Amino acid sequence: MWSLLENYEQQYAIINADITSKIGKLKLLDQNDNGRRNIIIEIDKQLEEVNELMEQMDLEIREVDPSTRPKYKTRIDSYRAELERLSQEYSKAKANKNHSEYHVEYFSEGSSNINEEQKQRLLDTSEDIERTGKHLETGYRIALETEKIAADVLNDLEAQRETIQRTRNRLRETNEDLSRSSRIISLIISRSMHHRLILMGVGVTFVLVFMFGIYHAFA
Repeated sequence: MWSLLENYEQQYAIINADITSKIGKLKLLDQNDNGRRNIIIEIDKQLEEVNELMEQMDLEIREVDPSTRPKYKTRIDSYRAELERLSQEYSKAKANKNHSEYHVEYFSEGSSNINEEQKQRLLDTSEDIERTGKHLETGYRIALETEKIAADVLNDLEAQRETIQRTRNRLRETNEDLSRSSRIISLIISRSMHHRLILMGVGVTFVLVFMFGIYHAFA
């Protein structure tokens, strides 16, 4: 359960970073730019994916232990709040209404136009965000591969454990058979000794009777 939630969270982080990168690019494009529409389509699709991830996480949280559910619920609420903030920022960037606000945040007041140096700085920032998203995606892929390897190792260990268990059961059965055989042999030896003692008693009795007969005959 926790592994599935962790996968959802990693997917959320990757998509969130990619959306942030695309919003940064969107703020730099004019309304008539040809690439603007493609970016908007991609962001809309990714927002749908994130909303589906939120729904999947909500479903998974319902299955966890009630004692730990509030912790996960708080975490998902923070993701949802971050998604809401990102959606609002995207809406402003798409409508191009936060243009001056964006400049005030990064540049000095009174600036109305972006020079080439400032535009390059914004492009570098967007590229850094995009690289971060790619690093997150790579980390997520490595995590999935590691999880698969761990699952294979666990399966191998499980198979070996079952083999050892079967071998142990066979050894236990063999030991029980040997114990029964040992008891049977001990019983046979005991009876053999008992029969031998009886035979020896009969022999001694016969000798005594024979000697008594001879003595009686001569007497």
